[in-house]
Amino acid sequence: MPTALEPKLFDTIEEGLKDVIDPELGVNIVDLGLIYDLAWDDENDALIISMTLTSAGCPLTDVIEEQTAQALDGLVERFRINWVWMPPWGPERITDDGRDMMRAIGFSI
Repeated sequence: MPTALEPKLFDTIEEGLKDVIDPELGVNIVDLGLIYDLAWDDENDALIISMTLTSAGCPLTDVIEEQTAQALDGLVERFRINWVWMPPWGPERITDDGRDMMRAIGFSI
């Protein structure tokens, strides 16, 4: 059963995950609102990342997983992505920073 991360570790991991860029939109997965939860699996000593994608048919999960591994290198030894489809992602999940980034690259949000 996963447990909540301590606030300092949560912030460190969240900041690291901002290096993971959605390959289709060019904005990081944190500011896109793709991260639903960060928890710790004590039994397997691993970070559990509950996240979604902008669409269930996204063919780029391998790219995101590879970028996640690079972003978390040195922060955690093990992680697992728990792909979540409910509730579905929507643009209302994008942070203010994410909206600014999307506007800067030509999206109207």
